[in-house]
Amino acid sequence: MDTQTRHALKTDKFAVATAGSVSWVTEHRSTLMRWVIIGVVVLAVLIGGIVFWNVQAGAAETALGAALDTYGAPLATPGTPTAPGSYASSRDRAKAANQQFLDVAHKYGWLPEGGKAHYFAGITYQELGQTGSAESELKSAAGSWDSNLSSLAKLALAGLYHQTGRDPQAIDLYNELAGKPTTTVPAGVAQLDLANLYVDEGKTDQARAIWAKVKDADKEGMAGQIASQKLSGK
Repeated sequence: MDTQTRHALKTDKFAVATAGSVSWVTEHRSTLMRWVIIGVVVLAVLIGGIVFWNVQAGAAETALGAALDTYGAPLATPGTPTAPGSYASSRDRAKAANQQFLDVAHKYGWLPEGGKAHYFAGITYQELGQTGSAESELKSAAGSWDSNLSSLAKLALAGLYHQTGRDPQAIDLYNELAGKPTTTVPAGVAQLDLANLYVDEGKTDQARAIWAKVKDADKEGMAGQIASQKLSGK
């Protein structure tokens, strides 16, 4: 077979294949267009979702930062005028910060900043003596997927239970936290708080047993040092 013949055959095969492809595209044009449109829509939704998430996350971070600034604002010196950005009392400051934390929690509850806002709303409610509202907000934060935030909320919740005469519930939470330590709430911290609860109940033997355990488990750490001081009566 000469070169010209082989070239002609190749050309014919290419023409046939091309014609077949064109025919398939023609027959399925509407289906292809439908899938192209769907793909474009899905891509647009994904891009829009990412942009929306980033914008909302930035706004939530700014709002939470402003609330934390309020919570950390200075207090006026007694007997002097209250300067801009300061508060006459810790209660006034907690009340102002509480409202800001609630706004963040309600508006951005689906974002990580919203969970943090629930925690601080609970803390400020507790400072204001509104234990029912404090418990509700702390429970919301305790249910967070973020184990560090959740454990902080549970620690505060346990303290609230003890404050309101529900020691069995507080003990359960302290034991849970000690069994599943996190960066924000190490086992020793939960155990020390539990020991303090037993002291308040007059159960000093149980408290001393916990201090001894913490001292042995955390010889070089702060919790171990505190436990050692408690055991020595300092």
